[in-house]
Amino acid sequence: MGKKVLIVDDSATVRQQVRFTLADAGFDVVEARDGLEGADTINNVDDLAAVICDVNMPRMNGLEMLEAVKSDPRHGALPVVMLTTDGQHQLIQRAKAAGAKGWIVKPFKPELLLAAIRKLTSD
Repeated sequence: MGKKVLIVDDSATVRQQVRFTLADAGFDVVEARDGLEGADTINNVDDLAAVICDVNMPRMNGLEMLEAVKSDPRHGALPVVMLTTDGQHQLIQRAKAAGAKGWIVKPFKPELLLAAIRKLTSD
């Protein structure tokens, strides 16, 4: 069984693209449709190796989810990569300040996403 990665994105198409990329490389994939669902999954799934999270989502956006999750000491070491269409400098800085380990702009290159996740989940 591979390392477990959570994808948080309101786009079913993006979740599917990321799932295929990661599953083909041997990762187990868990999905959430928005930040609330993502935060709930992070709080209830013990063995997550990493999180890939969109920024612009309904109910709770990715930055709000990141800040909420990282404020909990149980999740301080969990690597989170933001995957978004938005490349605004101030959003990237806010994500880094909140603890994001990376920022990938959509449309993403599968090999770059995979390289980032492999690096973050290597033992």
